[in-house]
Amino acid sequence: MRSETKKELAAAYRSREVVGGVFAVRNTIHGKILLEATADLQGSRNRFAFMKRTGSCYHLKLQAEWSETPPFEFEVLEELAKGPTQTDGEFKEDLETLRTLWLEKTGADNCY
Repeated sequence: MRSETKKELAAAYRSREVVGGVFAVRNTIHGKILLEATADLQGSRNRFAFMKRTGSCYHLKLQAEWSETPPFEFEVLEELAKGPTQTDGEFKEDLETLRTLWLEKTGADNCY
């Protein structure tokens, strides 16, 4: 690969819009949720789809119920785009703050 092409690809990757957010993996039978924040919502959505297809589970808190029957669905609760001058650390802090707000809103007793 030519070095100009590599530089163009690297520049395009750095300039892409980064969208993170808070999502829930919801048990459709009893309504409990696993509430998580991520800097890559699409990656988390893809991971969930892979888990459903393969019958595997990446989270220990869900493993027991997941292996019986996977009555789970993926739900994006809120999206957050990374600001152009925001560092990765600042973005992760904002996402964790957003997760905390959603935890208060949904109630800790309703979460895994």
